[in-house]
Amino acid sequence: MNKFLKGILVGSTMLAGLALPHLAQAADLTIALSNPVNTFDPHMTASVGTDLSVLSHIYPALILRGPDLKLHGSLAKEWSLVDDNTWRFTLQDGAKFSNGEPLDAEAVKWNLDRVRDPAIKARIASWFTLVSEVNVISPTELEVKTSAPYPAFADQLSMFLLLPPKWAAEHNPVNETMSGGPYKVRTIVPGESVVLDANPDYFGDKAEFDSVTFQIIPETGSRIAALLSGDVDMINGIPVTEIDRIKQSGNATAGAVDSTRSMMIKFNTTVPPFDNVKVRQALNYAVDKEGISKALFNGLAQPSLCQVLTPNYFGFNPDLKAYPYDPDKAAQMLAEAGVDLSKPIEFDVPSGVYLQGTEVAQVVASQLTDIGLNVKITELEFSVYMNKYLQSHELSPISLLAQAWPTIDADGLLTLFAPGNNYAYWDNADFGAALAEGRASTDPAVRQAAYKKATEVMCDQAPAIFLYAQPATYAYANDITWTPRGDDWVRAFDMHPAK
Repeated sequence: MNKFLKGILVGSTMLAGLALPHLAQAADLTIALSNPVNTFDPHMTASVGTDLSVLSHIYPALILRGPDLKLHGSLAKEWSLVDDNTWRFTLQDGAKFSNGEPLDAEAVKWNLDRVRDPAIKARIASWFTLVSEVNVISPTELEVKTSAPYPAFADQLSMFLLLPPKWAAEHNPVNETMSGGPYKVRTIVPGESVVLDANPDYFGDKAEFDSVTFQIIPETGSRIAALLSGDVDMINGIPVTEIDRIKQSGNATAGAVDSTRSMMIKFNTTVPPFDNVKVRQALNYAVDKEGISKALFNGLAQPSLCQVLTPNYFGFNPDLKAYPYDPDKAAQMLAEAGVDLSKPIEFDVPSGVYLQGTEVAQVVASQLTDIGLNVKITELEFSVYMNKYLQSHELSPISLLAQAWPTIDADGLLTLFAPGNNYAYWDNADFGAALAEGRASTDPAVRQAAYKKATEVMCDQAPAIFLYAQPATYAYANDITWTPRGDDWVRAFDMHPAK
């Protein structure tokens, strides 16, 4: 462990002060979020931890992923793969939106058609590029045909929320809502809060909380103070150093579970020197993943096994081994690569998004400096970072990035590195061919073998420094119960008043 890491380990500090709690009533629930809701149109966002988590209370889904990380029916009672390219769904009978519109097969078809309409420019349109046809069989039955096998389609639908068609034609879903889910909107204060009331017309299980408030509290210390004072009931994204303090308060519980989100240093392989695979491999040897986990996360961050998939994912490759920490080997490989390292290398770091992200970036920058790189950290607001990443497509040579895919399937997460994908900044034909092979089959064994090849190529070609699975940290008041989950969803209907 280098001196920088030791300094962080010794210098870890505790947030000051405990307040005596005044616990919220069981019928009302307040959840603190670190970032505001960016849009209320569920087809214009893929942000699970904020936008989609809030919107999942307002809009229904065909299928939901439960705290057990398994798929459960919601509007869809049953679903099946009729053949490699045809899915059939049977829906709840009599479901309606709050304005009385039927929540039926026609409504589902309209939503699938809307999200695929190029004129809409839906943020999640890429999830449905393989959908070729949607056929209504009856009010409670529909078929979805795909142009090629889409084995993870049901998993993807667990992120797909449904708007009321007639209402959406006359309103702007970006800033207006019409419920069909377990809750309906009472008030929205942009950037501050969203208050929901139980929807008495919901087709599913009755809401256990009369009201749910999502309170936006960006600062970590303020979220913790709000929990301990009883102003909020649930928070997440807390530093691991605060877990014991919260537990010892006696007013709340706290902990961490392995998440499905992989932290990495992403390379822009379209610019030198990161178009050189030996440089990318060298930097994987240069970073002490185990040391970062111990110093910053009390060992709760599991170092990545040379891949972005975590063990929860279908397609995870258990045979891969992490690049060991070997700065001497890294320096030797850089010398052999013969690249010019004299110029500053911009290192983009989004601020206030990733758990202890600034500290991680500082450690990485220090260790890369130790082997001869001239690293310049640039902290950016997350919206600026994402615009740079995806809109202008001018991501810096290296950047701090965490990615996950709530289908928990390699078909989703690995596709972010596929040739031609806007997220990729890497183009490897062998990797692309392996992904295509996995997607072309519905046979789990064939798919697993294909993703094994894909992850082997990715490990060798190193389009990123594979760091660790970000711990999913949480804390909640004693007046509720909740099963912690590692896939970013934060939903009141997964929580219950304590008995």
